[in-house]
Amino acid sequence: MVQLFSAFDRETIQTKMTEETFDLVIVGGGITGAGIALDAVSRGMSVALIEMQDFAAGTSSRSTKLVHGGLRYLQQFEIKEVADLGKERAIVYENGPHVTTPEWMMLPFHKGGNMGKLSASFGIRLYDYLAGVKKDERRQILSAKETLAKNPFVKKEGLKGSGYYVEYRTDDARLTIEVMKKAVELGAKVINYTKAENFLYDNKKHVTGVVARNLITGKVFDIKGSRVINAAGPWVDRVRKMDYTTNNKHLRLTKGIHLVIDKSKFPMEQAVYFDTPDGRMVFAIPREKKVYVGTTDTVYDEMVINPKANEEDHQYVIKAINYMFPDVHISENDIESSWAGVRPLIYEEGKDPSEISRKDEVWFSESGLITMAGGKLTGYRKMAEKLLDEVSKSLAKETGKKFKTVQTHHLPISGGDVGGSANIDAFIEKKAKEGNNRFGWTLEEGRELAKRYGSNIDLVFTYAQEHKEKGTSELPNSLYAQLRYAIYHESVVHPIDFLLRRTGYLLFDMPYLLEWKEAVVADMNELFQWDDETKARLVTELQTQIDDAREPADWH
Repeated sequence: MVQLFSAFDRETIQTKMTEETFDLVIVGGGITGAGIALDAVSRGMSVALIEMQDFAAGTSSRSTKLVHGGLRYLQQFEIKEVADLGKERAIVYENGPHVTTPEWMMLPFHKGGNMGKLSASFGIRLYDYLAGVKKDERRQILSAKETLAKNPFVKKEGLKGSGYYVEYRTDDARLTIEVMKKAVELGAKVINYTKAENFLYDNKKHVTGVVARNLITGKVFDIKGSRVINAAGPWVDRVRKMDYTTNNKHLRLTKGIHLVIDKSKFPMEQAVYFDTPDGRMVFAIPREKKVYVGTTDTVYDEMVINPKANEEDHQYVIKAINYMFPDVHISENDIESSWAGVRPLIYEEGKDPSEISRKDEVWFSESGLITMAGGKLTGYRKMAEKLLDEVSKSLAKETGKKFKTVQTHHLPISGGDVGGSANIDAFIEKKAKEGNNRFGWTLEEGRELAKRYGSNIDLVFTYAQEHKEKGTSELPNSLYAQLRYAIYHESVVHPIDFLLRRTGYLLFDMPYLLEWKEAVVADMNELFQWDDETKARLVTELQTQIDDAREPADWH
């Protein structure tokens, strides 16, 4: 098993970043930056990437957590977008079947609703064709009776039936970190909590790198590169403002929020994509012991770091739930957690947020700075491919180097070496039994961890064995193993990195998080030896995000 990047390697990585001129320097450690890094390094380019926060801390951990084909874009006649996203879906799944799961989605249609039976049938059939959906995942049209048999909570009044088609559910933060880890495995130099503060230029005012600040140590250092790529998501415009030249395009930020409800209150096993009274579309998706519902789409002009759901956001989604699932009777008291995310869309004058295209664009400035803006989680690999097809040609001509063509069509991401999607279920069962036999994990717990870490589960087992033999930590065996793996192989620096983005406990198992958060902080403190001020700051950071997930502070 390849040793991946450790939180304790930061100083070494930083030093290496100052010692060479890279082919690419990437600003931004979300899914876009991670995808570019992996594509580039797999072609033979040298790559350095910095991220101001933790990896995936922005939009890439705050989505609807779907690798989907964009069915609703048919309504906007974005035919090519649907075709491209649909085909990418299958590639993303095969390259990382441990972090992506086929999910049959129900699209109910009611009398007087936004979509009728005929239009739904035609739309989903066209979607299957454009997306190249494989035969066993092609759409079905269900009667009202068949619809209620699969989901008895759907509104019965006026129900005419439903469309039934496949989407792909993912863990967006883990997808991002697995892509990043694969890039590191292939040679990329990557570091989080490091901010680009300025650009470096040659005497022709051509950008030649970045001035970076390590936000943990405060140290400032230069990273030189032949090409600098701005992949900063919602911060794209802020990064561009450090350059002396821009174009007339800019982002329009919109906010989306999701609510998480325990299945004891909302015992739904069938995912639903439904229309609301005001004509929007909302997802209700089961995930383990929870159901999450969203999203909203409103213009956002506030702080980009840690956006919050407010009371109006909550009430909108609760109203939508009770409209489509009237027998469930969800109230604010039933919300276990929530999250908010900011979408970096490319501004289009006069358009409502839900109408703005999710297409990606690449902007080249006079200084040579390359900016990738817009796009979707599903399209991350294709976005990188299109960009680097162009960049590699000019770079090869300029440097005389030879680069490979795109290598990521059939390149498993970290944890993805499980024998493809056809073998993922057997792999999970085998590893769940191993966890049970060796460490006493329940089969449910073993399945959850085998799914989370894929082929890296064997390395997690080594830390579980360490815990079993030493027995010095008060953490449960599996939590200890995950935490050690996250610190030594996934660059976890802060408690929130682990409890939110590497495991999802803050969103999808709040009771477990509340039970063990103090022990996690204590265990990390033993390793990192924080001073009192740092520890207090990290504890406050964690508690703030817990409070925001449970109930936004600005409600009262």
